[in-house]
Formats: sequence, structure tokens, C-alpha cells
Amino acid sequence: MADQAFVTLATNDNYAKGAMVLGRSLRSHKTSRKLVVLIGPHVTDPSRAVLHNIFDEVRLVDVLDSGDSAHLALLKRPDLGVTFTKLHCWTLTHFSKCVFMDADTMVLSNVDELFDREELSAAPDPGWPDCFNSGVFVFRPSKETHKKLLTFCTEHGSFDGGDQGILNSFFSNWATADISKHLPFIYNLSSIAIYSYLPAFKQYGANAKVVHFLGQTKPWSYTYDTKGKCLKGDLQGSPSHGTYLQTWWEIYSTAVLPMLFKEFGDQPFHSGCVAGENGCGELDAVTHNVPLMSSEERKQLWEQGQADYMGIDCFDNIQKKLDSFLK
Repeated sequence: MADQAFVTLATNDNYAKGAMVLGRSLRSHKTSRKLVVLIGPHVTDPSRAVLHNIFDEVRLVDVLDSGDSAHLALLKRPDLGVTFTKLHCWTLTHFSKCVFMDADTMVLSNVDELFDREELSAAPDPGWPDCFNSGVFVFRPSKETHKKLLTFCTEHGSFDGGDQGILNSFFSNWATADISKHLPFIYNLSSIAIYSYLPAFKQYGANAKVVHFLGQTKPWSYTYDTKGKCLKGDLQGSPSHGTYLQTWWEIYSTAVLPMLFKEFGDQPFHSGCVAGENGCGELDAVTHNVPLMSSEERKQLWEQGQADYMGIDCFDNIQKKLDSFLK
């Protein structure tokens, strides 16, 4: 199946962690398809090296520096920069069919059967089921479709400010035209939606194949105690949500972190792991809490209301910074 691929996107080192776990989860469940990750310029060289170890193809995409039609569209709609970046997946025309999966998803079993579906197949969004969630979707790469999507973006914008609004408007007949393009919810199970309809989760949850960590708090926002094998932080929801987070961290700490240590070498980086007793340890010197992103990127996340409150932007670190100015 060399002409079919799972595709994801990592815009910075935090999302690169998610892509690494996603890639490892696909590998561990023995997918027969290629793995491709699109990366933004903020992904550092050590993280890129790890991605090369997991994915068959690592492709740098940056609409801000390109001279193609995406760049021209961005000049008119700079608010949709991240959306344009994601839409680059339609340019992977050396593949006949692909499944896009957000970097905050994780597979729980083999999902190669998704390639039996046609464009645009996706699961309903838990917040508005007449819209599909764009965290997992089947598509056919096409330069013509890519061009039409960029034109649509420029002319109509996005009703939610992101790619999901664009794609739902562009593929506007998804809700009514062909039920075979409605993926079962088990292919894009929102981890924070579990407790909104707990009886259904108890009935069908055991069949879940893909979990999607929706919301601002991502798996990498937590801290994981490698000795106690437990998470530190508010798990925000049902025990099942915590179970999925635990699985994510087990993959990350055992299959991904050793590669990151090797690539970062003596460079300090925020691993997210502690080596304490009963979840009460301190970060050791190797995993010193240093941000993975540039100061400019971190500033942008703050302005978007996406500060890393569980990590570098936690209250204690902010207080220490303020104290240093007062001395």
C-alpha cells in the first residue's frame, strides 16, 4: 500500500510529541500504510530527527515563506495561516488516498480499514453532529482540490476561525449526501465528551479505535511520574479519559522519550516526566523545565489564551519570574 498514507501535522515541538506518539501507536498496531508528518519551521532539529525515525516522510511546510498560491491567499487572509498549513495535505499527490489525523489523536487498534472510505469521510463532531470533526478524515490528494480550498478560504473565511469551519463549508453536503462518508464515532472519540453521554460510552466505548484529546489541555500539558506511573494534574473528566491519558504517556515515556534524550543530548528540554516516589518527585537535571518553543511562539500562544499552565507557564514559574524583577 505504498500509495496510501496516514498524515499528521506538527507546528511546534509540543505537537511534535503528539505526532510521535500517534506514529508509534500506528506502528504498534501494525498499519500497512505509509506514515507522513507535515512540520512547521518551529519544530527543532532534534525533534525532526525523532520524527524521521518514526515516519516514512517528514515534509516541511511553511506558507509564510512559500511563493505558491497558498502564500498569495495568506496575504489576503493572514488569520488563517495555520489552516492553510493543514490544507497542504492535499498537495501530497504521490499518494492516491490518505487519512489525516490530528497530532492530538492516538489509535487504540489497527484502523487501516479507513482507506476503504472515500473523500471526505469523517466522524460527527460531538458539539454539533451535523458538522464533522476534522481531527480524522479520509481524503484524496489533489492539486486542483487544494487550489479550490485556498480560493474558498480567501473568499469565505472560516466560521470557527480554523480548518474545521473551512472544511465543513467546502464539503457542505457531508451531513446529507452520503451516509457511507459518516465515520462511526469510535474512529474519532472525543476524550472530553465521554462523560456527556456516559451510558453510550459504557455501551460502545470498548470498541473505540481512535481517541482524540480535544480542548486546550493536551496530553503533553501534564506531568508523568515514571516511577509511580501516574499523572499529575487535573484529569478533567471521567476515569476513562485518565486511562487514555495514561496510555498516551506510557507510549511517550517508553517509546519516544529515549529517542528524544538521544537527539537532544546535553541540551536541556522539557520532557514532562519526573522520577519521583508516589508522584511526588522533582524534575531531574536532564529533564530540566526549559520551553521547547521560541519566545515569539510562546508569546503567540499566550495571546491566543493557550499558555502552558501545567508546565513552563505554571503559577510557581510566573511567581519566580516576578520575584526576580523585584530584587
